[in-house]
Amino acid sequence: MPRRHIHVTGAAEAAPLRAALRELRTTLDLPADPAGPDAFPPEVLAEAERAAKNPRPPSDPYHLAEPYDATDLPLFTVDPPSSTDLDQAMHLSRREGGGFRVHYAIADVAAFVAPGGALDAEAHRRVTTLYFPDEKVPLHPRSLSEGAASLLPDQTRPALLWRIDLDEDGTAVATDVRRALVRSRAKLHYAGVQRDIDAGTAEEPLALLKDIGLLRQERERARGGISLNVPEQEIEAHDGAYRLAYRAPLPAEGWNAQISLLTGMAAADLMTASGTGVLRTLPVAPDGAVARLRRTAQALRIDWPHHTSYAEIVRALHPADPAHAAFLQECTTLLRGAGYTVFTDDEVPDPFVHAAVAAPYTHCTAPLRRLVDRYAGELCVAAVAEAEPPEWVMEALPGLPREMAEGTRRQNTVERECVDILEAALLKDRVGELFDARVVDVKDREPTVGTVQLDSAGLAVIARVEGGGNLPLGERIRVRLTQADPGTAKVLFAPA
Repeated sequence: MPRRHIHVTGAAEAAPLRAALRELRTTLDLPADPAGPDAFPPEVLAEAERAAKNPRPPSDPYHLAEPYDATDLPLFTVDPPSSTDLDQAMHLSRREGGGFRVHYAIADVAAFVAPGGALDAEAHRRVTTLYFPDEKVPLHPRSLSEGAASLLPDQTRPALLWRIDLDEDGTAVATDVRRALVRSRAKLHYAGVQRDIDAGTAEEPLALLKDIGLLRQERERARGGISLNVPEQEIEAHDGAYRLAYRAPLPAEGWNAQISLLTGMAAADLMTASGTGVLRTLPVAPDGAVARLRRTAQALRIDWPHHTSYAEIVRALHPADPAHAAFLQECTTLLRGAGYTVFTDDEVPDPFVHAAVAAPYTHCTAPLRRLVDRYAGELCVAAVAEAEPPEWVMEALPGLPREMAEGTRRQNTVERECVDILEAALLKDRVGELFDARVVDVKDREPTVGTVQLDSAGLAVIARVEGGGNLPLGERIRVRLTQADPGTAKVLFAPA
């Protein structure tokens, strides 16, 4: 599911910005320098180094053979070009008689993290990888997450290998997952994938990413699901100043996300059938939340007819349009309330559907970056083997929702504070200036307080405005910048 993506290009060395981000990490009790020698405790680093040299899959409670050799399968990864923590690799093919076969390899983190060890304890403390504009604070030491456990090209790696068969309409008809040794052949990036598919030069395993992605998007539309193409905010140095703009995601990013969603849905089905699992759940958004989005759409001059559903209006948006980009950012508020639900002894919760996916769903495809995925993958291997999950999984299962909730709160804080810091860095030398803006939200009980989106090019800023009279929702107004300090991470406007 989408997050608010933030990226710094060419401005990471700006002293006030870097200092503010380091201070934020310190305030959140995170390593100020996530790439430094003190980023992890010494005992964690030592255990990671030993595991990197000698990975050991968990003792086999399923009475299966050793991980089978799937290194002849020509897998490939699709990620941002700078990524080295590669959780997933895929191979796509056509089935005899019609339909498709998806092979999806997921890094087998359990082969490196021994239950109850220092690595395991540190992962339970961190819960998720945290992404800052200049650095990331990884869940696992980089010797694993960007080295021995990552599905880097031309390296043999332990993995959980999914095989999901689809019919001609893209509906899943059979699922299998088992431990395997895999070897990725190529590390691809989104722009190159998009270029090759558009040009018709992609080989069939890659070209099928579009075919299967489009079919899965149609299945998503049919069941009432929603995928938000949330644009990335990029801040860059330009002629001695900062610029902040939205970068619209490529279609290939959406097709790739559908493979992950497909696997998360297949995993949820396996766990609910077995009677033991952990689901990612989201209740249906209350009417008030949708009504608030309608007001924001009106403010941004987005036509939202009353007979058109939220899912339909979202699909009609174009992330390259600044107004649509701002609205998509606001749409993420409907994802509030998402959590993790554990069940055992066939007591599947009700409701157990993720409202945005419109189906049972779980997180299982990013174990290098998210704690719960390691356990979800193990539960699925047990379900396919029709065996009881290992004790180390069952012992940790009850505490996962609480741990993941705390990790999600920390992640949301990082994202919110980073946006504030970046916008403050962008505007720090312009306090007192006037800007054209549009009022996109007004507080119901405080009509003098609201949110504005700047209309200026290179200023993809959405910030608080207060003071003066009642704010005119949806109208353009002139505002004066009254505060912008990366040290305080706050940007504030007042009506001019």
